[in-house]
Amino acid sequence: RKRRVASRAAGAHNVCRLLSRRAHGFYARDAGVSHRKNLGLLRKIICQEGTKFKNVWTTHSASPIAYERGRIYLDNYQCCISSIAQEPRILYQKPKCSKSEKIEDALLLECPLGEILPSPSDYKSSLIVLTVQNWLLRLSADSGEVLEKIYLAGSCCKFRYLSWDTPQEVMVVKSAQNKVPAAARQAGIQQSVLFHLAVFQVLPLSFIGMLEINKKIFGSSVTDVAVSNGILIVMHSMGLVRLYNFQAICEQFMEQPFDLGHEFNWNGQVGVVGKYPFGLPCNIKITDTPPLLFEASSLENAFQIGGYPWHYIITPNKKKHKGVFHICSLKDNALAKNGVQDMKCCSLEPDWIYFHPDMSGRIIHVGPNLVKVLKLKEIKNNTDQVEVAEDFTIVADRENCVNNAVTVTASGRVVKKRFNLLDDDPEQETFKIVDYEDELDLLSTVAVTEIGADGKAHLDFHCNDYGILLKSIPLLESWDVTYSHEVFFDKDLVLHIEQKPNRRFSCYVYQMVCAAAKEDECSSPEKTERKFCKKGGRIFEYI
Repeated sequence: RKRRVASRAAGAHNVCRLLSRRAHGFYARDAGVSHRKNLGLLRKIICQEGTKFKNVWTTHSASPIAYERGRIYLDNYQCCISSIAQEPRILYQKPKCSKSEKIEDALLLECPLGEILPSPSDYKSSLIVLTVQNWLLRLSADSGEVLEKIYLAGSCCKFRYLSWDTPQEVMVVKSAQNKVPAAARQAGIQQSVLFHLAVFQVLPLSFIGMLEINKKIFGSSVTDVAVSNGILIVMHSMGLVRLYNFQAICEQFMEQPFDLGHEFNWNGQVGVVGKYPFGLPCNIKITDTPPLLFEASSLENAFQIGGYPWHYIITPNKKKHKGVFHICSLKDNALAKNGVQDMKCCSLEPDWIYFHPDMSGRIIHVGPNLVKVLKLKEIKNNTDQVEVAEDFTIVADRENCVNNAVTVTASGRVVKKRFNLLDDDPEQETFKIVDYEDELDLLSTVAVTEIGADGKAHLDFHCNDYGILLKSIPLLESWDVTYSHEVFFDKDLVLHIEQKPNRRFSCYVYQMVCAAAKEDECSSPEKTERKFCKKGGRIFEYI
């Protein structure tokens, strides 16, 4: 009897625990758990010794190449190619657009989970693009079909930039800086409105408001503005950065809300919201300086917030301090213990620092031959101060590099060098890119060494917790350090986009292959037979 009661009590406890875990999103048979297990398996496969990455195809373009979630965009987003197939597969190819239809910027929009949306097309990925004529278009990511069109404004301002305030939730469209023509300046005409910002909720796409950044409100020294995570960031010419509550500004200064597609009567104009020729009304009028949340002075307006507890990173606002970073508490501006980070690099390209994108609160500091991952930790017996401590370090392979200032020849003659090599000299292995693959929880680095006339690069995967090297992938194409490069690591895909002089762009696609693939196919471009094919008027080179 007692055993039966105890068994029932234990069963009730287990049911309660299961319901509690289910409420927090933990359930053994839900899609999230299966997805995480699959990603864990994929990570193990990628890091196996027998797994290689093979350069499956390459293409070239006279215009910039962009990559978003398995799709490669060329010809100003007029051509979209799937990067998943081993041979290039064109998803869509549009006719060449005129200069008036040129796309200035684009964002990938993905369906939110757990929400009922008004249109079946809303459940598929789409591309938000901004054209040179102030049109905001939502395109199907797979077919290029225009799903929505919004006209932003007339010739009073030129919108140029798209960004996320809250990723996949709130989008900001920013104009180029309004500048007074030379003739108007000579006539004494001054322009007080510097920027326009239009803010949208996405999926379904809805208009929140448009506002002006006026130097009469924010000061005559304003040089740039941005919106991120509900914060309006205003940058000034003297290195000053000021933060304001963007949501509070919208609520306080909004004169009237408007819905897309509805008729409006605004300042004597009658039209339809988001339709040509009226566009969007400027319905948020900032009439007074909003309350200041925070301000800091930093060289070149470089300012970042992150960590736990909240900290910010700045460079003291003097040129002699370039490359020196201060990590300070957001609460009281106190400098953290060991909060001055200085690699003392002697290099052409400066080192850089940023908060780790894995939301761990750590900091990544990248120099020519070092990648330092730092963490914030409380000091014992002093809860008011935080210490910056080293979590782990990744070091470039420079074992064979000898840079002695004094050498002795075979005859015994002492030779002194007149100069030392720079820390990022091409002949030494140097870190060029550091990134984080969030789905596989891997820290990736690209290191380059120039051997003779060619530069050789390799992509390395490191354990995100301890920095241990798990995998190294050689990139077969030559890497010129004077060119601009991007490397994307997206699960089982590696993509290298290179910009050469005279607007020549190249895209190299690598895919994961397991031990059955021949070694030569993955490691030696000379030993593999490369073929050429023409699809959609474009030439592709593949193996």
